[in-house]
Formats: sequence, C-alpha cells, structure tokens
Amino acid sequence: MPRSWEIGVDTGGTFTDVVCRDGTGVFHTMKLPSSRSDPSQSVLASLHRLGEEISLVPQDISRFIHGTTVATNAVLEHKGAKIGVVTTKGFRDILEIGRQYRRDMYEPIIEPQTPVFLAPGQMRKDVAGRISASGEVVEPLDEVSLRSAVDELVDDGAQAIAVVFLFAFINPSHELRARELIEKWHPGLAVSLSHEVDPTFREYERTIATAFDAYVKPVVDRYLHRLETGLAERGARAPLQVMQSRGGLMAGSIARQRAVRLFLSGPAAGVVGGCIVGASAGAPDLITIDIGGTSADIALISGGKPLVRSEGLIGPHALRVAMVDVNTIGSGGGSIARVDRSGSLKVGPQSAGSEPGPACYGRGGEEATVCDASIVLGYLDPDYFAGGTFKLDPAKAREAVERTIARPLGLSVEAAALGIHRVLNTQMAEGIRHVSVRQGIDPRQFALIPLGGAGGLHATALARELGIHRIVVPRLPGVLAAAGLLAAPVEHEVTAAFTQPLASLDLAAMRATLSELDAKAAALMKAERIEPSAVIVSYHADICFIGQSYSLEILIDPQRPDLVERVYEDFLLAHERIYGHATRVPAKVVGLRTVHSAGGSGTLDDMRLPPSGGEVSQAPRWIWVSGRDTPVEAQVLNRAALTPGFSFSGPAIIQQADTTTLIEPGWSGVVDAAGNLVLDSHPEAL
Repeated sequence: MPRSWEIGVDTGGTFTDVVCRDGTGVFHTMKLPSSRSDPSQSVLASLHRLGEEISLVPQDISRFIHGTTVATNAVLEHKGAKIGVVTTKGFRDILEIGRQYRRDMYEPIIEPQTPVFLAPGQMRKDVAGRISASGEVVEPLDEVSLRSAVDELVDDGAQAIAVVFLFAFINPSHELRARELIEKWHPGLAVSLSHEVDPTFREYERTIATAFDAYVKPVVDRYLHRLETGLAERGARAPLQVMQSRGGLMAGSIARQRAVRLFLSGPAAGVVGGCIVGASAGAPDLITIDIGGTSADIALISGGKPLVRSEGLIGPHALRVAMVDVNTIGSGGGSIARVDRSGSLKVGPQSAGSEPGPACYGRGGEEATVCDASIVLGYLDPDYFAGGTFKLDPAKAREAVERTIARPLGLSVEAAALGIHRVLNTQMAEGIRHVSVRQGIDPRQFALIPLGGAGGLHATALARELGIHRIVVPRLPGVLAAAGLLAAPVEHEVTAAFTQPLASLDLAAMRATLSELDAKAAALMKAERIEPSAVIVSYHADICFIGQSYSLEILIDPQRPDLVERVYEDFLLAHERIYGHATRVPAKVVGLRTVHSAGGSGTLDDMRLPPSGGEVSQAPRWIWVSGRDTPVEAQVLNRAALTPGFSFSGPAIIQQADTTTLIEPGWSGVVDAAGNLVLDSHPEAL
C-alpha cells in the first residue's frame, strides 16, 4: 500500500464524512454518525475505521484537513463562552442599540434584532481614553479604569474579553496596550481586539464581529486542542488544517486566533467541491444544494466562481466576515415532521440528528422524519444505508409516519410520506429562490448540483419545481464537501480601512497600504510554511457611491495606469448586476483587502475509486413518486459499476455508498467522462 495519505473530514450535525486519498490518487470514503457532545470523537474514530478498512497508518498521513460546524453551532445553540466587552467611554451599549433596523416590521411579537446574548448589560464596560478619527490620541488610555473593568468582568465569570475602542482600526495603540495589560493581569484569558478581527469603520458591525470572535474563541480553542492532541496520540504527525468561511484553508494554530473566520467552514468546502464538479461537467453556472441530516446549504456559482460576500448571516444576525454566499435552512434528511395545532403538516427546522436519530435508526427516536418517509416511499435500501455500515428498520419508519402524520391527517402512510417530501422540497426550493430570483438571477439558466447524504433524493423534484432542466450529480455527492477540502488552497485575507474619493484617489497612499497588508498576509503564509514563490496575490477594494451606506468588493490591479477608470466601471457593472441599477455619480473607496493563496489543485479530475465489482443492475423496486396515485417500478443501478457513456431513464434509483439518487419519471441521464451523472429533463417533466 502507498505510504502517503491525504484526509479530508467534514463534520455535520448528523454524519461525519471522510475522504482519504492515497499516494496513487485512489479515493476511499466513509460516513459515520457525528458525536454531538464532542465532534472530535467522530473525527478520531474515522482513523480507527480507516485503519481497519484500508490499513491506514496514522504516521503516514501527509495532510489532515477539517471542515467543522463547531463555531457555527456555538452561536446557534448559544453555547459559546461567557464574554465581557470593553469599549470606549460612552459606547458600552452599542451592541444592544445596533442599527435600529428590523427585518420583520409586522411581526406581532418583536424579537431582539441585535445579539445581546453575547454580552448582557453587566458584561459590558467602558473605559476612558480616546483616539480621534484621524488616529491621534485625544485622551490617554485610563489603565486604572481598565483594570477595574476587566477585574469586574472576570469576577462575573468572563472567559474571554472583546476590546472595541473607537477608531482603533486607524490607530490600534490603545487596544494593543489593553491586551498587554489584560494578559499580565489574567494570564490565559482569551482576548479579541477589534482592529485585528474587523479593521474597518462602522462601530456596531465592528463590535459584534469582535464579540462573536471572543464568544467562539475558547470553544474553538478547546475543540482544536482536543483534536490535535487526539491526532498526536494516535501517531499522526501532519499539521491540522481547517477550512474557513471564505473557502480557503488555514493552520489549526492560526484558526485558534482567528476563530470568527470558521463560520460556515463545512458549507464552504461543499461549494469548493461544487465548483470543481461544475468545471469537470462543462457547467460554469451552478446552484449547489448540500442536504445533510440537519440542514440544507444553498449556494450560487456564476462563471465557475462562488459568490463571496463581505458580510454574512449567522442565524438572524449579520456578521461582517468574508464568507462564501451560502443560504442555510433547517431542512434535511433528519428534519422532524409534525402536524401542528391547526392541522397543517410542518417539516423542520428541528432535527433528530444522529442521537437518537430518525425512528428507522432504531436508537429510540419516535418522531417521523424525512428519512423515515424516504424508507416508506421505497427510495432507500434499509440494508445499504451508508454503504451497508448502518442498518435501518423499515417497520419503525412506517410506524412513526403512520402514528404522527398519517393518522392525524386521515391519510394513507404513503400519502403522508409523499406530503413530507413535498413540504421539504417546497422549503428548499424557496431557499434556492433566495440566492437566485431575489438577486435578479433566473435559476432556469443554471444547472443544479445536489450533494450531501440526502441531496440526490430531492434533486429532480427541486429541479421540477424551479424549472431547472439540467442536474449534475457528482461522483461522490454524499462526501463532496470532504473531497472539496483536499482541493482547496491555503488562503489568508487581510483588510484595512482606507477612505478616499475615487476622483482624487492617492495612488501612492493606496499602494503603501496594500504593501502593509501584504506584509501581514505574508507573515501568515510563512507561518503555514509556504514558500513566497508559491503564493498568488490578489487585491480588492470596497467601493460605494458617495453617501451610500454599503459597499461592493471589486477586484483591482494596483499597477494599472488606468486603475481609477477601470475600478469605477467594474463597480458600476457589479452594482447593476446586484441591485439592478447604477448611476454615474461620484464613488469612493472605503476599504482595501489583500488575499494570499497557495496550493489547492482546484480539481478532482484525478479521482479514482477502488475497483467496485458487482453488477450494474440490481432487483427493481416499487416506489411512490409525486403526481402518481400508484407506485411505479424503478430500475435500481449500482453507481460504482456505471462507466462513462452509460445512459438510462427514470424512474430509477442510483445507489452508492455515500448517497442514493432518485430519478423521477421524465428524466434521463448519462455518465460523462469525469464520472458525473448528467440528468436532463424531458419536456413533460417540468
């Protein structure tokens, strides 16, 4: 066996997906239940399983890359660290005041729109000391009041401190001094500084970004420490790398210090994998939907590149951190179906997860889930779930659907199961419209890429509802996020505030600022042990119309002689595309950004799987599909045995170790040269 292994592990709410590539390019995959209490246990358990199945020796691992939901879950479940916030005198309540903007103006019960749970009133302190808007020290930092504030916060249980001083992004001297003193007074206490987390203007946005960083930093630090320790104890010497929200990798040691950049770590890897699959299928315009057991992550890829936003959403809260534009909804294979008090069928967002899991898992779950409905409808083989490593109980699935859904609604069990699927598909279709139609994009012009353990079961139904005519099912859809980890580059982004009108832009000052950013990014890449010659550098500017509140990120070339003209034209095009209009009025630069990246194959074309054996066709199965009053006979095909050029028509079930794909009547498919299933609809299917 080759003595070199690359491992990508993506931990979801229900399953942990593992992809292992050996030195010859052969891929090995597995899925195992996630451990909710400590996700690192599932990651470490995968090493034991790989040792049993393919004789992997941990000492021979050359790369170990991880996509994690630890940071996101800490926020969504309000299980982060207890933090204190220290601000400039007079600004202690900015976290609670926010922007006075409400998304739901007509809700009868108004919920808080700001993340006050991060630091309630008693956990926020202000101290004397002032920096001016030009960066001058107007009032020295009052170190006595700082000591008093920090001591009180620690006495009240603070495990981390977020320091947010006015105009620190221009002159960080007060924040740096505060950290020096806090670490002296309280060694080991986590500290987050606003000029390092979000060095740009807007006090509220900078405050919550820093508070979120402090909130998840101890959680992330403990988790990565457990994982690194566990890997070392098992003999793995490869440094841990972690996926960040922008779609690039960073070392685990750096991730501990930049914890806020781990939001959407797992979904970002799925989008990277989707880009690669789209390129291999000749489809640059894509919509990816990653359907796991707990949620569905939806992203739009245009021109072969994912959309990256400078601000994303974590739950209901906007967070100014660069993220792949992913819309996450609480709909997945483990979503619980129920009948509410008005007699309406609801699905999700509550999930059975992996503990106890759906009723068909036989682990004590009693509520009907989407997975149970899929068993009733004949879509899943109970003996071949997760490649046969996980046996399902169809009797328990049928009983749960009948007891909780069919009987209360007066329906047959099959009709109730179809209803569960219809409700879930409608919710996911609306999520796709959110990233497409609401941004002025027609989804019918895009191909759909389903991934995740449940993606293939819902692909044709979603495409039918949205009018999409082409679906590309990747070679390994169930573990594509884990595979995407192996193809992603190491990447670091550094930002600075820089405010000047475009018409009078000081090019020398702009280039000097970018040089400073380059030096900081280069230091991070050096910590990753990457040679400078291997680094690719790109520059970006945040542009807005003068008087406009929000900006757009525009790629720039600082050395172009016509830089100002080119940036302005590119900004107008971007504004027209995103907002539907653009006016030739003066614009300004409000921020600069440099991105350093290296490595990452950007392709999975070399993907080879172990010889599969087995027959192409298996025993046909009777299944229930939408729009039919009686079941239909579906051919069952073994995905591992399908070779390029193989064609088929629905109804069909495509089985493979990591997922199952449902091909409804009206769709036909062919295996392309890269091993993807390319599905096309017949006119009557849509």
